[in-house]
Amino acid sequence: MSLKRRRESPPQDASDISTSPLIEDRKSTFVGLYSPTLSVKELQARAKTEDATHRIAAWRKAGSQRSLKSSEPLLESGYDDDGEKFGGKTVQKVMDAMDVQGAVVVARWYGGVMLGPVRFDHIRNCARAAISNWASVSNEASKRSKVQSESEQKTELEQTLRERDGSIAVLRGLLAEKKGQGSSQQSPSGSPVKVPDYEKLPLHVLKRLEEVRDATIGWILKGIEQAEKKADEK
Repeated sequence: MSLKRRRESPPQDASDISTSPLIEDRKSTFVGLYSPTLSVKELQARAKTEDATHRIAAWRKAGSQRSLKSSEPLLESGYDDDGEKFGGKTVQKVMDAMDVQGAVVVARWYGGVMLGPVRFDHIRNCARAAISNWASVSNEASKRSKVQSESEQKTELEQTLRERDGSIAVLRGLLAEKKGQGSSQQSPSGSPVKVPDYEKLPLHVLKRLEEVRDATIGWILKGIEQAEKKADEK
């Protein structure tokens, strides 16, 4: 038997799908796909497997009924041989053994040579690998989401700080008027107040600056209140 396993997996179709390495045996090719979120029909319809001879599938998901002993929902499961007799049941047993929910599809492209019982080993191995690879796929998706979230936070903070700076400038001017000192749009040295380039600052610095700006606004508002009280006393 000429059996080889390619070193690289096919590229992922989406961030919610993990794939197994390809297995080739006597011109037949096998690959597994797993998703905890997609339905089995959606997984079978993936473009990368649409021309496969068989798209063997199984699924496990939480059902509407609940256990009498606990509040946990009972699992519903099923399989689709898609022309490969006993193939779907083989995949379902892998899911049961690994205790996972979701859908698994093992696609096979028949190469013209009958493989015999060893084909079920390939089906099992592809299903296991696709499920096992999900951890790395979900970690990468989590990292991308974290980076995107931090970028969104940074953009929002930059805008917030610019708005705070504008409010501080207005409040300082108002405080100066209350004290009878004229406008205070400049620093004590007489030069314009320098505004930081927020886009160049890291997220943790922006968060700290937001706290400082809020404290500054609080201090100015307190000064205005005191100045108004003094004015009323005269």
